[in-house]
Amino acid sequence: MTIKDYSFDLPSELIAQRPSEVRGEDRLLVVDRANDSFHDDRISGFPDLLEEGSLLVLNDSKVRKARLYAESESGGIVEFLFLSENSDKTWNAFVTKSKRQRIGKRYRFQSYEAAIVAEQNDGSKVVSFSSPIDETFFDRLGHVPLPPYIKRSDDPSDETRYQTIYARREGSVAAPTAGLHFTEDHLQRINERGIEIASVTLHVGAGTFLPVRTERLEDHHMHTESYEIGEAVASKVMKAKREGRKIVAVGTTSVRTLESAYDEQTGMIKSGYGETDLFIRPGFRFHVVDQLLTNFHTPESTLLVLVSTFASKRLIDEAYRHAVSERYRFFSYGDAMFIR
Repeated sequence: MTIKDYSFDLPSELIAQRPSEVRGEDRLLVVDRANDSFHDDRISGFPDLLEEGSLLVLNDSKVRKARLYAESESGGIVEFLFLSENSDKTWNAFVTKSKRQRIGKRYRFQSYEAAIVAEQNDGSKVVSFSSPIDETFFDRLGHVPLPPYIKRSDDPSDETRYQTIYARREGSVAAPTAGLHFTEDHLQRINERGIEIASVTLHVGAGTFLPVRTERLEDHHMHTESYEIGEAVASKVMKAKREGRKIVAVGTTSVRTLESAYDEQTGMIKSGYGETDLFIRPGFRFHVVDQLLTNFHTPESTLLVLVSTFASKRLIDEAYRHAVSERYRFFSYGDAMFIR
C-alpha cells in the first residue's frame, strides 16, 4: 500500500483550533472490531466502556515549551523547535528558513547566545549554547509548540490545556493528545471500577508528527524517540496478559511504547530505558495492546496508518467518513475514538 491510500477529505472548519470549553466534554466515537460497527458516545462515558479488570496505560510525558524565537546576527527573527538534548549538552532543533541557517551562524535568545554547529540528515540542526541551559530556559522564554494546523499563536490557556493532567516528565514537543480528554473525575471513576492505571513515558519527537515523504510505506523511516517503562509497570502488564485482562492504551504513543518493549523471544515486556523507531503498518502483529483510545489523525500520517492497522483500514475509513459527516472535531484539540 502507499501513503496516498490513507488520504481523506476533511473540511478545514472541522480542524479544532481550540480545546472544548471544559476539559472532558468531547465526543467519542466507539469502534467495535468484533462486529464491524461504531456508535456515537461522549468521553464522559469512557470509564463505563472499559471491561472490569482492564489495565489502562497512560503516557505521562510532559510537553516542553520547545518553540523559541531568536535574533540572528543580521537582526532577523528565527524560530527554533528544540527536539532533544545530546550527551554533550548540545540540542537538536528544527529551524525556520532552514537552508539559510548554516553551520557557524550565531543567535541570541535574550541573554543566551547559541550557534549552529552541525546539520542532521533529517534537516534538523545541532545547536550549541555558550552556557548550559535547563528547563527554566524553556519555561521563561519558550512557547507551547502547537501543531501547524492550529492557525493561531499559543496563549496562556494552552499551557494547561495542551498538557495532560497526569503529565510528569518533561521532554515532548507535541502532546500525547488522547490523554488531553481526561479529568480527575474520569480517573477516579476508572479507579472505582477496579481498573488499574499504569504510566509509561515516551517523549514525543519528530518521529510522531513529521509527514511521510515516501510513496511506499515500507520506504518511510521513523525518527527515534526515547521511552521508559518502570519494572513495576512491566510486571503489571505481563500479569494482566497472563490473566487474560485487557490492556487499554491511551494514545498511539502508549501503543508504540508497549509494542516496542515487547521481546518476541521471551514473550516479556522489557523494563527500563529504550529507543524506538517503530512504524506500525499493515502486517504488524500486536502482542500487547488490546484496545486503544486515540484522537482523529491527519491524512497520510503514520498515526492514521497505525490505527488502520490496529482495527482494519476498511473499518477506520468508514468510521472517519462517519466522523466527518457528523461534524466531529479533528486532531490534537478535537474529539476521540475508542477502538475495542
